Amino acid sequence: EEEEEEEDRKPQLELAMVPHYGGINRVRVTQIGAVPLAAVWSEKGQVEVFDLRPQLEAVHSSAAMETFLRQQQNEAKPLYSFAGHMTEGFAIDWSAKVPGRLLSGDCNKNIHLWEPKEGGAWSVDQRPFTGHTHSVEDLQWSPTEATVFASCSVDASIRIWDVRAPPSRACMLTANQAHASDVNVISWNRTEPFLLSGGDDGVLNIWDLRQFKSGSPVASFKQHSAPVTSVQWSPADPSVFAAAAADDVVSQWDLSVESGDPSGQVSGVTTAQLPPQVLFLHQGQTEVKELHWHPQLTGLLVTTALSGFNVFRTISV
Repeated sequence: EEEEEEEDRKPQLELAMVPHYGGINRVRVTQIGAVPLAAVWSEKGQVEVFDLRPQLEAVHSSAAMETFLRQQQNEAKPLYSFAGHMTEGFAIDWSAKVPGRLLSGDCNKNIHLWEPKEGGAWSVDQRPFTGHTHSVEDLQWSPTEATVFASCSVDASIRIWDVRAPPSRACMLTANQAHASDVNVISWNRTEPFLLSGGDDGVLNIWDLRQFKSGSPVASFKQHSAPVTSVQWSPADPSVFAAAAADDVVSQWDLSVESGDPSGQVSGVTTAQLPPQVLFLHQGQTEVKELHWHPQLTGLLVTTALSGFNVFRTISV
């Protein structure tokens, strides 16, 4: 009986898939009204937008799941597709201020702006935002200003843009040597004027946008021993963020912490060697590619890796 009860308590995962031809580089989701959408960057060199309503209905209802598996699973067609990049890419972000507004950046250093139209279509500006000299790796819309976004690149720079200007002159601020080499990922703090960046150098940099012209971060942490693959500020606490890297470690940080307890040990590293801002180091996955904080459940993190999904919450956050 105890074994049966234990089996009943195990977490259940309902799964409904969107079939896709070709490898997927990155996915970003948003909602326009009641319609959940996924923007997908693929190795085919296309950016596609899918309506996720059939999949979400399926995972919420066993009857809907039966119908979905029987009739809909193999019928997923994109609402819209853009092949104008002419090469693949990874950078993509939905605006939080203008529903349906999208940015996509490619390995040819170009960034395109998508504006939503009536009837589930988009108008993509064929004039790219130009300024980077190598592949655009990540994009982030400002959470407070509808026309401002940030980008990072293999050219080691981070740039701030304003879409009200013509694309060739839209770059307003630049940190040219933001990292020692490729800047892989960025995250814009929802409530404070801070930008977080992670690079191939394994470094995490905090940028105060009020001092961005100086070209120097206000804080820098070298905890990871391999390229940083994902960063994100916590939606619940503006001083907390998480990072993942190719060293198979997920780290949690709190910038409000000024001193730490020098006792104890974490995976063979004494905590005296750790910055006091490190809250937690999560291990056990291989090739961690992305992490996300849960938007409703405070402190809950989801990480995706070659070895699978991890969903966890620490006592630290």
